[in-house]
Amino acid sequence: MAPSTETRAPRTAKGERTRDAILGHALALATRIGVEGVTIGRLADDLKLSKSGLFAHFRSKEALQIEMLRMAGARMIESVVKPALAAPRGEPRLRALFERWLAWEQSPSLPGGCPFMAASFELDDRPGPVRDFVVQNLRDWIDTIAGAARIAVQEGHFRADLDCEQFAQDCQGIGLGFVHASRLMRDPQARARADRAFEALVSAARAATGGDASRATAPDRRHASPAAVPDRRHASPAAAAARGRRR
Repeated sequence: MAPSTETRAPRTAKGERTRDAILGHALALATRIGVEGVTIGRLADDLKLSKSGLFAHFRSKEALQIEMLRMAGARMIESVVKPALAAPRGEPRLRALFERWLAWEQSPSLPGGCPFMAASFELDDRPGPVRDFVVQNLRDWIDTIAGAARIAVQEGHFRADLDCEQFAQDCQGIGLGFVHASRLMRDPQARARADRAFEALVSAARAATGGDASRATAPDRRHASPAAVPDRRHASPAAAAARGRRR
C-alpha cells in the first residue's frame, strides 16, 4: 500500500491502549467470523464506540483489517518464532517451530485458530491489499521453516541434498491438514496425526548414520532377482568342477 500523505496528530498513550484494545477484539472476532466480517460498523456496535472515533484510528476497513493482521503477526513472532529461536540450532529448533505453531493455532486467545490460516482460505481468490498482506506473512513463515531446515543441514542433522524449500512446503501442508482435521472434521486424532506426519517428514530428511549408510549400500538378497542369486542346480559344468576341486 502507498504511504498516506495525511498529517496525523501523534498518538497518546491512552490512544495507543484504545487502539490496541480495538485491534485485539477485531482479531478475536476475525478468527470466528472471518477477516471480511471485521468492519468499522461491527466494531463500533461491539465496543460501544462511535464510527467516527474508529474511523479516526483506521481511516478505512482495509486499513483496519491490515492492522489487525499486523498485530496477529507480531503476536505470532512473540509466541512462536522468538521462543523457537532460543532452541539449539538444527532439528531441535525446527521441532520447536512446529510444536509452538500447533500451540499457537489452538491458543484460547484465537477462538478460530491461526488468523493467517483462516484468511488464506477466505481470501485466496480475492485480490487486494489484505490478501497481499496475508500472502507475504505466509511466505515469511515458510521461509522461516526453510531457513531452519538449511541450518539443520549445516549442523549435520539433515542430509546434504535435502530440498529445504520442499521440506518447508511439506511442513506447511501438515499444518493445513491439522487445521482441516481439527476444526472442520473435529477429528480427535488430529494432533496425533499431525505429529506422526511431522516425524515422518523429519525422519526422511535426516542424514544417514554409519549404520544406516551401510544398510543402504548393502544388497538385500531377500528381494534380489533370480538372475542376481546363482542357482547351483543350473551352474555350468566348469563351475561344478571348480567347486569339486575346492572341496
